Amino acid sequence: MRATSLTVAALAAALLLTACDDGGDGGGKTQDSKAGSACVGELAVEFGPANAAPAAGDTGNVPVTVTNRSGGKCVLAGLPTVEFDAGGTSTSVAAEEAAGAVASTRTTLVKEASTSFTLTYVRGEEGGSKSLAVETVKVRLPGSGKTQSFKWSYGDVALKSDGKAPDASVSGFQRTGD
Repeated sequence: MRATSLTVAALAAALLLTACDDGGDGGGKTQDSKAGSACVGELAVEFGPANAAPAAGDTGNVPVTVTNRSGGKCVLAGLPTVEFDAGGTSTSVAAEEAAGAVASTRTTLVKEASTSFTLTYVRGEEGGSKSLAVETVKVRLPGSGKTQSFKWSYGDVALKSDGKAPDASVSGFQRTGD
């Protein structure tokens, strides 16, 4: 008898929790998805400091930290977009293969929480024909129409064997802190 009343109590608690407001609008959409598009403009983006590649052929990493400065929860659905600007020539940086496979991933940030992604690049020979003289990096978060620009001070970026695409990649969002 006692086991039955504990089971019933546990079931009632579970039903009560599932009955809580999930932030939905009654039409199948959640406030998370609405907040995701509305709050993305209130996210602070910090570019670097980098673990710069010291010489041509070396690999460097630039962490990009995203902090939620909105008043509540914010959802990033997808991957960040990164472009190199080299004196009027813009070139997209590809997502890492593993990150590309999880492009539909949602990253939820509560107020003041942070996440990060990493821009990895191979340093090119300065002024070389297989290098891109990057001046600016443009970052756009998923769900945002706003692009943020940052000065690039880590040397030329090598081009892949096709001579067009930069030898660089962008990771997916990674949890920051606990």
